[in-house]
Amino acid sequence: MAFITANWNPLGEAFYRKVELYEMSWVLRDGLRDSLVAAAPYGGPIAVMKESQCLSPSVRPQLDIYTASGVTMATFPWKSGPVVQLGWSVSEELLCVQQDGTVLIYDLTGAFLRHFSMGQEVVQSHVSEAKIFHSPYGTGVAIVTGSSRFTLATNIDDLKLRRLPEVPGLQGAPSCWAVLNQDRQTKVLLANGPELYLLDNTCCTSVVLPGGSPLDGVFVHIAVSFSYKYLALFTDTGHLWTGLANLQDKLSEVDTKIRSPPKQMVWCRRPQTQQPSVVVLWERLLLVVAVGGDTVQYPLEEACVCVGELDGVRLLSPSRHELLQEVPLVCEDIFKIASMGPGALLLEAHKEYQKSSQKADEYLREIKEQGMLGDAVRQCVEAAGHEQHTHTQKALLRAASFGKCFLTNLSPEAFVSVCRDLRVLNAVRDPSIGIPLTHTQYKQMTVQVLIDRLVYRRLYPLAIEVCRYLKTPEYQGVSRILRHWACSKVQQKGESDEVMVRSISGRLADSPGISYSHIASKAYDSGRTELAIKVGPHRDRSGPARCAPVIRDV
Repeated sequence: MAFITANWNPLGEAFYRKVELYEMSWVLRDGLRDSLVAAAPYGGPIAVMKESQCLSPSVRPQLDIYTASGVTMATFPWKSGPVVQLGWSVSEELLCVQQDGTVLIYDLTGAFLRHFSMGQEVVQSHVSEAKIFHSPYGTGVAIVTGSSRFTLATNIDDLKLRRLPEVPGLQGAPSCWAVLNQDRQTKVLLANGPELYLLDNTCCTSVVLPGGSPLDGVFVHIAVSFSYKYLALFTDTGHLWTGLANLQDKLSEVDTKIRSPPKQMVWCRRPQTQQPSVVVLWERLLLVVAVGGDTVQYPLEEACVCVGELDGVRLLSPSRHELLQEVPLVCEDIFKIASMGPGALLLEAHKEYQKSSQKADEYLREIKEQGMLGDAVRQCVEAAGHEQHTHTQKALLRAASFGKCFLTNLSPEAFVSVCRDLRVLNAVRDPSIGIPLTHTQYKQMTVQVLIDRLVYRRLYPLAIEVCRYLKTPEYQGVSRILRHWACSKVQQKGESDEVMVRSISGRLADSPGISYSHIASKAYDSGRTELAIKVGPHRDRSGPARCAPVIRDV
């Protein structure tokens, strides 16, 4: 399988790869240029809006919401004020930060949910820049106004605005800034030319970077890693400084030889990495810089947008969607050219066995003599979880299954678990669904959150099939999905009350633990009082714990 390593690039002691996730289905008239673009992490949806200053005063901007594969989920003209920033909450709600400090929140279908303000004083001074961030406390919003004042909301679901202290000598917006989470506090690190300052609730502190003499030039970009552990700063002299976000330890300082300010800068690292790196994006160049100083360049044919993830960086362009990531060590050990790792030998043994070649026995004997057959099976199983393409997954799992035949004391749990996980992941990665989760992200997210995301997208049949396949308890799975479907159903227009009651009672009759009073209240809130009365008498019945029918017509 030499073709697997064709897109690998060495970077220090690791390899990096770009994997194509999708050919995008969307049709963008002007690409992503001059647009506000926000993509939710964990393979989430994408929001695109043309920047107001790039349109004539008589033309309203349009807000489009897409899946990660470019399938349209919602589109509507923007009728409110100028938008400064778009972003997604942890529950995949779209936040639109306006110039007057109002934050409007929409769901995946473009339905308006609620709004809040970042403070009355912002109305006069306007928002210059805004950032939407995630923390252990939830989704937060940070803004800087035209009068150079910062305001924070660390949790939009429990709104408490904090106005941060003034920065001495700051006129207008800082040259760059970022939100940090340190010691259970949300802080702002900002640059005023060559000077760095750290803002917390009570004070503004001047920052001196560790590791010797200060960098020459003006800071033009700051990037914080997905986990808030690492920090990177870029200067107008082309120097990239990396260190820990606690501002106590320096990792490296690299001269990129490029002086123009980058469009984006994102950390690219996987959990337990040996080689964290920073992705620096310009109009036609993607530069990956390892903390040791090594670099890899990727020329770009079209402008793209970087989306930081738990274990890599997604690259969005008008034509394709890719994942840039460090090659996991187990995949490197199996697929690296001339590798003699146990997983690599087992994969070769199975390939030769399929050809009815005697070499299969030679490879197996070599693995057994080293006492590494169990490790070989485990490597193939683990590597299958890290691969995106199904033919590679199958090759690795078949090799692992082949190796298991010669072992008597190997537990099948890991093999069964990865097979189960990949079946779910491959289903949601399908372009028609468009959730390109990696196995690492899936494990971090949990199955329950994935089911919630399918439900929010109204993919009820798939959500039910996943619950059935994973044997999720009724009250956590099928019953909860059907309740959500019924609540959504009663808020729709176009069907008579009688048809809707028959549809709901027929499909929910044998599903235990469903509150009909909750469904009735949703109908009442939507102005369908008669429907609420008709649904009400069926409330809170419970029947035998049978699997509910798959909903095919919604």
